[in-house]
Amino acid sequence: MSLPIQRLNVSLNANPRRVLLKRYNTGHDQASHIVERVLKYPEEQLEGLLQSTLALFDGRHQGLQQRMLARGAEVHPGKELSPARQALLGACFLHEYSVEAAALFNPSIVPHPDQSGAPLGGLRFLMSLRAVGEGHISSIEFIGGSLDSDCNVQLDARTGHLREGRVTSQDGPNYEVVFEAEVPLDERILFPYAPSQSNGIEDARFVHCEGRYYGTYTAYDGRNILPQLIETEDFLRFRFVTPGGNAVRNKGMALFPRKVNGHYLMLGRQDGEKLYVMKSTDVHTWSDPQLLLEPVYPWEWLQIGNCGSPLETEAGWLVLTHGVGPMRHYTISAFLLDKEDPTKVLGRLPVPLIAPNQDEREGYVPNVVYTCGALIHGPNLVIPYALSDSAIRFARIATQDVLAAMV
Repeated sequence: MSLPIQRLNVSLNANPRRVLLKRYNTGHDQASHIVERVLKYPEEQLEGLLQSTLALFDGRHQGLQQRMLARGAEVHPGKELSPARQALLGACFLHEYSVEAAALFNPSIVPHPDQSGAPLGGLRFLMSLRAVGEGHISSIEFIGGSLDSDCNVQLDARTGHLREGRVTSQDGPNYEVVFEAEVPLDERILFPYAPSQSNGIEDARFVHCEGRYYGTYTAYDGRNILPQLIETEDFLRFRFVTPGGNAVRNKGMALFPRKVNGHYLMLGRQDGEKLYVMKSTDVHTWSDPQLLLEPVYPWEWLQIGNCGSPLETEAGWLVLTHGVGPMRHYTISAFLLDKEDPTKVLGRLPVPLIAPNQDEREGYVPNVVYTCGALIHGPNLVIPYALSDSAIRFARIATQDVLAAMV
């Protein structure tokens, strides 16, 4: 048995030209030597050198010269330098980081908070994207788009610029990032900041729940992983929160889009193999996970996990899953939970919904299809998915066809 899944002719590929201006840090001795060399350089030659440096990076960053001046003041504080010398000093301690140089994958999707300009009978959406650059460091980018009444996908253009927000209200591993309203959605990036996420903000699963957007994600410091939470109302102000409780471990936590019987609910994969469900009166505390689903079919023998937050249908909560089978081959499937008691499994697909085809097997991590969230619009289920951790495509299927295939 196979399901009538339709792959749409829309894709989003990694773009190494999307670069972020980052601080360049080096050892104390080398930094002192760099400063000394810049301070000794003849004043009359500085302006020409500055202009050639600015010309080399023209159009690649917003407010480049101001960033150079600010960095120069950080490196050599309290010293009065000419603007050209200060800017060039700052430039020696800045560098470009290509956030998508290695990969772009694992999207999640939610209805856009601003539905102005939506097609007739359609919907504006917002996607989060996992970008990976040098050193396998993961960050979160965003892009908008729209669905028409038939769930055809149109992605918004990306400008090419990237900007980090201003960090405020830091309390240990918890902090807030704020973007100015004029920064376009596709230029906002959430880059690792706290020590717990120093090597990556991985696989964000965004969902709209009780009037607020939440993104569960995995923080990675190069050795340890930790489930964490992002909260936002407008995708301009983001709060990073470390949840508590004995269930906050491993990967793949996904929040239900509303309370059920007065409780928040969350899916998780606490043991790395099976799916669990937990409930809480507080979205920041998760304990005592209850086993929900174990691997059964060959294509999930290694492990099973969720592919984003459950989707509410009249028949129950539809949950997309990822399964890992022999040769670490990933597929996407689904199961159904009772609407009033989501600890009860009503059915599951006996076959994968999406498996890598011949055009999707090669990439940064081969033989993988994966998503961090889908949405239902009208009669259709729309799934943005990553292929081999190297690009993003879309698939569409009638929701009823998925439900009817459950056993």
